[in-house]
Amino acid sequence: MLEANLLIILSLLFVTSMLALLSQRLKISYPILLVLAGLLISFIPKAPVIKMDPDIIFIIFLPPLLYASAWNTSWGDFWRLRRPIGLLSFGLVILTATAVAFFSHWLIPDFSLALGFLLGGIISPPDAVAAASVFQSLKVPKQVVSILEGESLVNDASSLIVFRFALAAIFTGQFVFSEAVGSFFTVVIFGVLIGLAIAHIVYAIHRFLPTTPSIDTALTLISPYLMYLTAEHFHCSGVLAVVSGGLFLSFRSSDIFSYNSRLQANTVWNVLAYLLNGIVFILIGLQLPDIIQGIGEYSLKDCIFFAVAISLLTIVIRILWVFMAAYLPILRSKTIGRPDWKSVFIVGWSGMRGVVSLASALAVPLTLVDGSAFPQRSLVLFITFVVILVTLILQGLSLPVILRFMKLEVEEEGPEQEQEITHRLAEAVIAHLDTHCQQEVMENPVFRRTRERFERIAEAAGNGLMSADATPALMKTHQEMLLEIIAVRRAELKHMHRRQEFTVELIRAKERELDMEEASIRES
Repeated sequence: MLEANLLIILSLLFVTSMLALLSQRLKISYPILLVLAGLLISFIPKAPVIKMDPDIIFIIFLPPLLYASAWNTSWGDFWRLRRPIGLLSFGLVILTATAVAFFSHWLIPDFSLALGFLLGGIISPPDAVAAASVFQSLKVPKQVVSILEGESLVNDASSLIVFRFALAAIFTGQFVFSEAVGSFFTVVIFGVLIGLAIAHIVYAIHRFLPTTPSIDTALTLISPYLMYLTAEHFHCSGVLAVVSGGLFLSFRSSDIFSYNSRLQANTVWNVLAYLLNGIVFILIGLQLPDIIQGIGEYSLKDCIFFAVAISLLTIVIRILWVFMAAYLPILRSKTIGRPDWKSVFIVGWSGMRGVVSLASALAVPLTLVDGSAFPQRSLVLFITFVVILVTLILQGLSLPVILRFMKLEVEEEGPEQEQEITHRLAEAVIAHLDTHCQQEVMENPVFRRTRERFERIAEAAGNGLMSADATPALMKTHQEMLLEIIAVRRAELKHMHRRQEFTVELIRAKERELDMEEASIRES
């Protein structure tokens, strides 16, 4: 049994990697391709049936994925855009849940309002991973990406809170609005406080104890689970605990990590986030046959109609809400600038659902307190799956086309900005050497050559800034020349390795330097 499960996991990892390569070749967002692949695999005769345990999603997958998103989010951008992020993360989630509740109650026979709020809480949060994967190969304004990333950090928490309140109302048969509001703020505030408290403890360990890069990396892997599980133990928002703790540690990362700790941790986290996202999206597609088998009260045709109608409702509500939130403040204040309608539409259209929605649907209990079957659980699962599928395929595949059609203007960070940073850093080094190492520079050739090196760097960057009109072509030629030089050095290093002129450790260290240098050039 263990061998069979291990083989399935390894097969999923392999298929995920191969499909990710195919998505790059086809220029399709990899979550979309993975969901479709999982859907096709599930219909293969005698294909293994893989059932997703919601506890696995919430406990194993969710904390590290949230932590990785928080770590890569700029706190400055998050705070600067707190108004649109808050309106999307809380306002839109509550509006979507409410609209879905009343619409589904009206549309579906014998579908109670409490079940409607349960469904609304499940499908209200978009999954920014899918949108981010689409934007990777497209030119999108940085503000749009920052808003979507910030929204994804918080909307999971608000939707899960709505989900829990609706579930409690179904079990108890009553709903007290004042108690729900009080519990909502309690869950949110204490979730944030728990996350920050644990983050401060982790910060102190990194800062004041003699850690190594391996220990630092291990602590970054353990931290999100500590934050999430502690908050959930006290019935607070584990999502907000991870988000708040991750934002704090990310903001202070330059104070607590050495360069080698950052390099190692970033490498580990890039691989981990890629594998976790890939596995989850392909598992989503594998769930459909099991979900369809559970539908018995309604025909498949009716279920598809209900699901598509609710999917379109969530899309329309998001677009309307985003435009109202962007333009209504202009009517009240003339000092607020008019936003670009193209960027506003892209934010409204980037509402693909994903991992958290399906995990929430699977977390719906099988039975009530009295032992009777949970009402219309299979229908809730089916609608959730179709909403994920419709939003991923319709919006995900159409985003690149819409962006090309709109010809959205994007302010790119040109080479001038990089040259300015390089120039200022080199000038700072020269000023430091002249102030604190003046005698050493005069007497020691090593110090003198160091200063001369940074003088050349500052001069080259300054010349690049003064000839900005020739920068694009010149920079491209210069980049090609630098890559050729690296290739020559790497070839010579291989010859040294074959002739065994130096130790393997030294050869690998130099190879690592060349890798980092090439990465720096290609990303510039």
